[in-house]
Amino acid sequence: MSEVCHFNSVFSNLSRVNKFQKRLIDWFDTEGKSYPWRETSDPYAILVSELMLQQTQIATVLRRGYFTRWIAKFPDWASLAEAEEPEVLKMWEGLGYYNRARNLQKTAGIIVDAFEGRFPETYEEVISLPGVGRYTAGAVLSFAFGKSIPIVDGNVIRVLSRIMAFHEPVNTPSSSATLWEWAERLTPRKNARAYNSGVMELGQTICRKSSPDCEACPVSQFCLANQRGESAVLPVKKATEKVTRLNENALILVRGEKILLAEESGSRRKGMWRLPELTSEESADFEECFRFDYAITRYKVNLRILTPNPASAGSRVAEPGEAWFDLRDSEKLPPMGSPYRKALSKYREIREELLFQAENEGDRKQKIG
Repeated sequence: MSEVCHFNSVFSNLSRVNKFQKRLIDWFDTEGKSYPWRETSDPYAILVSELMLQQTQIATVLRRGYFTRWIAKFPDWASLAEAEEPEVLKMWEGLGYYNRARNLQKTAGIIVDAFEGRFPETYEEVISLPGVGRYTAGAVLSFAFGKSIPIVDGNVIRVLSRIMAFHEPVNTPSSSATLWEWAERLTPRKNARAYNSGVMELGQTICRKSSPDCEACPVSQFCLANQRGESAVLPVKKATEKVTRLNENALILVRGEKILLAEESGSRRKGMWRLPELTSEESADFEECFRFDYAITRYKVNLRILTPNPASAGSRVAEPGEAWFDLRDSEKLPPMGSPYRKALSKYREIREELLFQAENEGDRKQKIG
């Protein structure tokens, strides 16, 4: 069945499309959650939120205060454009994919210099901004300006796949084109902000990946998957690449209250710091403190954290690209990737426990003596 025929099998006329839009908008007006970026029409705040929410759950952005801290530190385009890159990366620390922060700052510079501080309102201008793709452009233009522009993210893909009972793998170029076409046909000329927010909210809360709540769905009467009992098996995805396992050895070297850190390599990690990496041969001279796994793209990395043995603790010096930083204040440390911040946090816990035990042992001996 062609894309047009498939669409017409669900939405046979304009009246049916209008009813679908109205039901979704009315439901969102009543049930939609309140987020800081939904309480504003400021394109700056909306773009910040959209870039933060790429690869990151809403609960994480809210609970850990990433969005509110960012807006407090960089409230507008000008303040972000004028900031030093290390300061920007530090504020983004923990969200990962740091090119998002760099692109956001580049965009701020363009808005200030080329658009006199005003965000552009045409799709062509917005999508030309650094790091802004089709979804992000549509999100900002519809949420900030009410433009009738479609958006397609994972939530929207799930909703549309089930509505249309779409059995093709959704993660292929041809399916992506079909889903965008359907989204465009369904986006209303008016109330696009509420509609786009509603279809995303539906995917987040009702049309979930597992255990969709079809009985509570405001548009279930339009859903072919619901009618056919296929909601649990849609959408279909083409098999992705297998996960590759890697091993990584990193050093925690502390002298007094100073810790040795190394600059990251590569353009994507420019401005970031990490724990110094050790080769397998070098790690033989150090003692394992702990280990844990972390994931990045299609890799699962086993990170071993090592510390010097007493004989070698004082011989390690800072090499080119390495420097000593004060360990006592996390805010004064340079921006670091999540695995290394997690390692430092765990190391602090172990260190504090050992100091506590040593103090207790000292008190015990003093009492005995």
